[in-house]
Amino acid sequence: MQADPGRRHALLDTALAGLIAGAVTLAAYAGGPSPGVPDVLLIATGSLALAGHRRAPRVVLVVTTACMIGHVLHGTPGSWAAFPVLAAVHAAARGGRRRAGVVAGALFLAVFFAADTARSSEGSVERAVLLLGWFLCAGVTGLIDKNWQAYLRQTEQRALEAERGREEAALRRAGEERLRIARELHDTLTHSISIVKLQAGVAVHLARKRGEDVPAALLAIQEASGEAMRELRSTLEVLRTEEREPAAGLVRVGELAERARAAGIPVSVAVSGEQRALRPDVDRAAFRIVQEALTNVARHADRARTGIRLEYGLDDVAVTVEDDGPAAPGVTVVPGTGLTGMRERVTALGGTLDTAPRPCGGFAVHARIPLDGRAAYPDGRGGVADGGGPEDAADQAAVEAL
Repeated sequence: MQADPGRRHALLDTALAGLIAGAVTLAAYAGGPSPGVPDVLLIATGSLALAGHRRAPRVVLVVTTACMIGHVLHGTPGSWAAFPVLAAVHAAARGGRRRAGVVAGALFLAVFFAADTARSSEGSVERAVLLLGWFLCAGVTGLIDKNWQAYLRQTEQRALEAERGREEAALRRAGEERLRIARELHDTLTHSISIVKLQAGVAVHLARKRGEDVPAALLAIQEASGEAMRELRSTLEVLRTEEREPAAGLVRVGELAERARAAGIPVSVAVSGEQRALRPDVDRAAFRIVQEALTNVARHADRARTGIRLEYGLDDVAVTVEDDGPAAPGVTVVPGTGLTGMRERVTALGGTLDTAPRPCGGFAVHARIPLDGRAAYPDGRGGVADGGGPEDAADQAAVEAL
């Protein structure tokens, strides 16, 4: 678990202040007569106050300077007595309190020079000049540290802005690509499917007008083309608006089975477990798996007998579609677009997919998808079947005109 940066800084500052207090106290004992209790208290207070230099640099500067000036006037310290004040001046300059640091440093130097000269004039000027140089270094390094931190913040901000710019450009390109795909789909598929549906509707209408029995295959074509139009409209709407409607769900598996039966595929549906509403993405993926599996049965399994099983578990939903087609056991199946799309849907939701010939012949598709959340429809609806749209009314009008 990563420590809080503020807490880490506080611990480091406290440790550094304690180290300074210990070093200055040892220097006081080693530099001459042992300091008295007041001197030790002044050193400890002035040094330990440095622990709060991030939160209140000006207060720390005042307290540290006052304590160390008191120690200079009361005791007989050496140049080491300036070390806590140097640290406070550095912190003040880094925190933007440059003038306060200059005043505190000048005041301490004046008092130190006066007291040192009063005790012993020999070498007092050299010591004062040396301390002046140290104070200048403390102020300059504080300013450099402040500017460096500002540079780092600006660099980080520019990096974040560049990342946001890249993300916005990627989203813009993705949006443009979605619109291009939507236009292509509309121009290429909508016209063809509309013609198929219109022609099937005309054939059904003419057959009924003559009093003839309408072939089941013709009705299946009419229904499938209408469903394809509705699905295409939903897909185009998703591409244009990035919004998904929960129209496709397991509640409509019965419709898929009916259309498959109309196309000549014997289909049975079995449901086990507590049937309930699912998350829209899970519900939609399970429906698409059944839909694609039935499409593969019609295309590759010679409309063989097919069984659909839906198993609602506590944490997942299992979808199984098995047919009695010509697929032989052990035959390697090269995944096409349909099986690849199934696997991508299931994998994106954290599930598993098994597709292979059955030991007794035929082909099996088995998907297990984790539920992973609350139901999206409290009233128990897993999806809403689309009704006829404007295209349906237009087609009917064309048929009647004929």
